[in-house]
Amino acid sequence: MASEKQKMLAGELYRATGEELAADARRVAEWMDRYNASIARTQDQYRVLLREMLAEVGEGAYVRPPFHCDYGYNIRLGKGVFLNFNCVILDVVNVTIGDGTQIGPGVQILTADHPRDPAQRRAGLEFGRPIRIGANVWIGGGAIVLPGVTVGDDAVIGAGAVVTRDVRAGATVVGNPAKERAA
Repeated sequence: MASEKQKMLAGELYRATGEELAADARRVAEWMDRYNASIARTQDQYRVLLREMLAEVGEGAYVRPPFHCDYGYNIRLGKGVFLNFNCVILDVVNVTIGDGTQIGPGVQILTADHPRDPAQRRAGLEFGRPIRIGANVWIGGGAIVLPGVTVGDDAVIGAGAVVTRDVRAGATVVGNPAKERAA
């Protein structure tokens, strides 16, 4: 029988309970305390800390604290990725951010989702859908990227946009829900 963590990582319905996930949550909470309390560090020193927790951290990637995530081990940052202050990544499944992508302050990247069936929600079930953000994407401050979205290379997501659907390469999307803006 699969553990709740195994079910979570597979994108299946799971309960965010049990000692395995609790231990992971404690570990990332302790790490976030250290990361977010660190001031006057160099970008290289921040990268060392990021590599302690994240699945992959490309050369030149930089995340300005404070930063918050669910587990960390499902996050992959490409080369030269930049996340500004107060970003949140709920990474119950994979989040991949391509090379050179820039993410504004207060952006939320949310893989965690909940069943539409009320009985399943009452039972405490949830699941995740991976997010992939391509290379050289710009995401404006306060934007929200919802579960299962893929953002193509060179796309722009306007500040405050709520991205509910895939964004094609090179497109600019704005609004709630985010819609492609004519060139």
